[in-house]
Amino acid sequence: MRSKVVKSGVEKTPHRSLLKALGLTDYEMKRPFIGVVNSYNEIVPGHVHLRQVAEAVKNGVRMAGGVPFEFSTIAVCDGIAMNHVGMKYSLTSRELIADSVEIMTRAHGFDALVFIPNCDKTVPGMLMAAARLDVPCIFISGGPMLKGYTKSGRAIDLTSAFEGVGAFKAGRIDEVELKDIEDNACPTCGSCSGMFTANSMNCMTEVLGLGLSGNGTVPAVYMERMRMAKEAGIKVMELLEMNLKPSDILTEKAFENAMVSDMALGCSTNTVLHLTAIAHEAGVELDLNKINEISRKTPNICRLSPAGPHHMEDLEAAGGISGVLKTLSPLLHMDVMTVEGVLEDKLKNVVVRDREVIRSIEKPYSETGGIQVLFGNLAEDGAVVKKSAVLPEMMTMKGPARIFNSEEDCAKAIFEGSINKGDVLVIRYEGPKGGPGMQEMLTPTAALNGMGLDESVALITDGRFSGGTRGAAIGHVSPEAYEGGLIAFVEEDDLIEIDIPRGRLELLVDVTEIALRRSRHQQIHKSYPGYLEKYRSGVSSAAKGAIWEKK
Repeated sequence: MRSKVVKSGVEKTPHRSLLKALGLTDYEMKRPFIGVVNSYNEIVPGHVHLRQVAEAVKNGVRMAGGVPFEFSTIAVCDGIAMNHVGMKYSLTSRELIADSVEIMTRAHGFDALVFIPNCDKTVPGMLMAAARLDVPCIFISGGPMLKGYTKSGRAIDLTSAFEGVGAFKAGRIDEVELKDIEDNACPTCGSCSGMFTANSMNCMTEVLGLGLSGNGTVPAVYMERMRMAKEAGIKVMELLEMNLKPSDILTEKAFENAMVSDMALGCSTNTVLHLTAIAHEAGVELDLNKINEISRKTPNICRLSPAGPHHMEDLEAAGGISGVLKTLSPLLHMDVMTVEGVLEDKLKNVVVRDREVIRSIEKPYSETGGIQVLFGNLAEDGAVVKKSAVLPEMMTMKGPARIFNSEEDCAKAIFEGSINKGDVLVIRYEGPKGGPGMQEMLTPTAALNGMGLDESVALITDGRFSGGTRGAAIGHVSPEAYEGGLIAFVEEDDLIEIDIPRGRLELLVDVTEIALRRSRHQQIHKSYPGYLEKYRSGVSSAAKGAIWEKK
């Protein structure tokens, strides 16, 4: 047992004395010590119920003969942190989460871990920690919230609230309608109900093999979630007995399966950042060209909000992620290991119950995947768009650039009505270093949708977008402006060409003019004391997953 470092031998007498101060008995000293990593707090709706989940996990661990020790880590609600300085701390929290789990696990010698994440950065942060620590572990998330309904019976979610602000400012709805949306968009605890970043990544825990079946889709308020939590506590003891570690599961084949499933589901563009970072921790090479290669041969078989009318509870009722994997089986590596055994064996008895929610690969929503990586002079290292959420008429366009050096300036211009049809909005200095923190930009994209401009206006940024974003919203432009990427030298009314089907993003300006602009350019530096400046000093480009690089 790894926990021998804190409890075995005469030299550990002081350690055992401290453990007995917790109430542990000599009998428990002989049992495996299991860390239960809980991201519970009282400000994040996706995490407010995680105490109950953790208690169920600990009961499962005890039933299976282990001794559970719960410890906490931080979590940011991206929705609450949106469109103010708080959003700069969202992606940056991912590294702190991974580091804090590493610290607690190494310092206290846990034999195995049960991870309890739910919202956007806790899932990838904990997956990064799992890969780094390489001790037997399992994931049990808090689950998605249920979709809401307006008084008229229209299904809504958090994105509806952001888009409602734009619709109200454009005079398309009144205060009563906006209040109806506000009161009903988020009806229960859990991660927001569409295929946004949190749910995308919770689904990835299943596909990668570290989560139980149903982990990504069983709603937070279903008691099945509590039963799953107990099963996770029991299962981690089996994994410990087998010494089945993340390195046995998070293989190159597993990541290829994750990318195929990502394309089929139409996940958040943030999965590109996170899968790249997790693969880095697992020692697996994952580059953006590979993503495009997989996208070209993977049909998009699900259209969940914001790309379509369905929500997570609909996906669960249709067969869940197991149903998606069963459908995709001809495209997957079926011999990969999961916490429930070999994938092929795990899926033997799975049945898809609704072929509108989970379409067949013969009759998909589109022949290619939901995410596209774009390259060109404006994105030499790549940029990312959620293709499945882009209207057909916006797949290709050429328009004049409108330049903004912050999200706030762009949102202000949209709300003031100063954006014209055919414009290409450029938001820069919001990348990993420039922001710093690469904040999400749901406010401007939702405002464009709410004001009816998503059919004619594109948005390009070196920042990133919420999983709830829809429209021609192209993020992760690399190199970013702060590091001298071409996006820094775009000027007002420059022509930009977007060709999503061909994967191209081009600034139509002569190279001589670009060289002149470079020679007279002055970098914009947004100074933030404290953690953000520390983060800026070590973070990589978005093309590498915005990981913390060794210097």
